Amino acid sequence: MGPNNAVIYLVEPFGGSMRRQNPNLPHVYWDDAAVTRGDGCFETILVAAGAPTNLDAHLARFTNSARLLDLPEPPAEAWRTATEQAVADFVRESGLEPAEVDAKCQWTYTRGRESTGVPSAWVTVRPIPREQLELRERGAKVMTAPRGYTLAATEETPWLTVGAKTLNYAASMSAVRWAKSRGFDDVVYIDPATGRVLEGATSSVIAVRGDKVRTPTTGGDVLPGTTQAAVFARAEKDGWRCKEKDIDVDYLLSSDQVWLVSSVRGGVRVTAIDGKELPAPGKKDEAKIRKLIDAAVAS
Repeated sequence: MGPNNAVIYLVEPFGGSMRRQNPNLPHVYWDDAAVTRGDGCFETILVAAGAPTNLDAHLARFTNSARLLDLPEPPAEAWRTATEQAVADFVRESGLEPAEVDAKCQWTYTRGRESTGVPSAWVTVRPIPREQLELRERGAKVMTAPRGYTLAATEETPWLTVGAKTLNYAASMSAVRWAKSRGFDDVVYIDPATGRVLEGATSSVIAVRGDKVRTPTTGGDVLPGTTQAAVFARAEKDGWRCKEKDIDVDYLLSSDQVWLVSSVRGGVRVTAIDGKELPAPGKKDEAKIRKLIDAAVAS
């Protein structure tokens, strides 16, 4: 299927019906909060070998995001059913065997139309963007930068939706465009006050040292990652020592391997940070981590 092919299912937000939507016809109105305010939440799910992966973890975070945004609780079974149906349609229409189909599934849930107050919700399944597939293969050169704002709620700002995966990604996308214009592939955010590494613009950061696997401490300005959690769960079963830890850029530079992990891209090895190349690990060492990440995201 070409890059513009997509399967879309509209989901009735209170647990009712769902129906397939023609991808060549609009389904979001001009006064929808997704358009006018970026007010809503989403989840991105890997479809591997023709099946959606890690659904329980995504449902849990999706439900939490909706709660933090004061949206009605998404009916889990309706979203699960819509996802399974959309994926089945995509696989059938791809003309490939299910084991050959990898794709990107996204759930979108908005506050809906201003004129009705009824939330909007839909599931899409489409091909994985070519750029993300290329990054898996060649790795990423990243730059570090402050995020420029905080996600952490305080007594003075209790309304901040820490932990919610919201649609408001404009600042992160601007940071990535800025990085690309300067020859980098991605951004890793740091806390300018402490130098602490936070997360990638759309990914979690993982560092490997010997048999230790570390990720920045979640909470506050670090969104808990479903992929990072799956990697840690798999790694611990395989005997790795996994831990959340406050780390800085020097820690990354002196690690054996550094990876950016996210649902659809899977694992992307960081090859340079702020122009400083990271020594390439041995092929067996890199292959071991890649196999670990691939197994985790496909579970």
